[in-house]
Amino acid sequence: MNPSHAPTERAPSGVAVGQVSLSAPASSLRLCSNENRIGLSPRVRAAIEEAFDTSNVYPDDSCLALTAALAASHSVPEGCVVHGHGSTEVLRMAANLHALREGQGILLQAGLTFEALAAYAEPFATGVVAVPLERGTWAHDLPRMREEAERLAGHPLLAYICNPNNPTGTLTPVDELEDWITSAPSEVLFVIDEAYFDFVEDPSFRSLIPTAVERPNVLVLRTFSKAHALAGLRVGYGVGHARLVESLRPLRAGRGPNHLGNVAALAAMEDREFLRLSLDTMAKSKSIVLDVLSDLGLGSLPSHANFVMHEVNGPVQTYIDRMWDHGFIVGRAFPELPAHNRITLGLPEEMERWAESLRDFRQRGWV
Repeated sequence: MNPSHAPTERAPSGVAVGQVSLSAPASSLRLCSNENRIGLSPRVRAAIEEAFDTSNVYPDDSCLALTAALAASHSVPEGCVVHGHGSTEVLRMAANLHALREGQGILLQAGLTFEALAAYAEPFATGVVAVPLERGTWAHDLPRMREEAERLAGHPLLAYICNPNNPTGTLTPVDELEDWITSAPSEVLFVIDEAYFDFVEDPSFRSLIPTAVERPNVLVLRTFSKAHALAGLRVGYGVGHARLVESLRPLRAGRGPNHLGNVAALAAMEDREFLRLSLDTMAKSKSIVLDVLSDLGLGSLPSHANFVMHEVNGPVQTYIDRMWDHGFIVGRAFPELPAHNRITLGLPEEMERWAESLRDFRQRGWV
């Protein structure tokens, strides 16, 4: 596994979808990587253009400004915030910190979850214990994970919870998770990935940032890649106890995230109108997807993100190939869900096109 990033999507040609623009038809819709197809807000674009004039200097000032703004937005001290080149860099920092702890470290995670942390831990020979998701709810099986944590007592343990989970889009009960955190020994480092937090509408869901600030073994991650549409600018951050954040900061790359990304994130935080547009657009697109799946009798996992994992009623790679031929780059196959595919929510008009193709697939007997 390449430790530089999580496994990429795969196109039928064998070309990684991260590079697919080199080989895919220009008309292909990229609905595979959970990006936000709305694009940059005008306010963010203007901020980036203005920041070109100061891009000849190191980003110290904009890093400090973004850290201060993030701290204020979460009502936490600045010393509790660390940001990086996307939240994946903060994941790498956590993996490095875990590897530096004495003894044989173990990564405990779900059997089907975002894979970047496991990739970052691999070069350090960190053992990985993967607990399957709960069947039916597809949430993290916290009772079993707690049992594994108890069995591994004595080893430095990093417990990774992606909530909402990628690639399933499902929620894990926060109260149950917090109960585990508060009862676990301090040797267990919890990394709670809230990359899709903005999309959750379930009233029972809440962030664990307040818990992280109080406990030195909890780190909560957020990103500007999804709801704010800044995936290409790579801005993410972690919030945790000041002591934990202090130990993470020396593990950052260079002098911190790039200046244009910092400025873009600062503008995005102030652009509440764009955030509402983004969330409303995703809700409309999700409704289109769920409606066509219901019409065709294709099941889906309950999604609280900007993607939907749905049934395809047949070999998933064949479905991926056929979608490719019809101009849609959809998610890769996941062995744990051999009859499902993950579709990123694009613009409503794009999802209407995808839905029309899916109906055509039904008429052909393909789904």
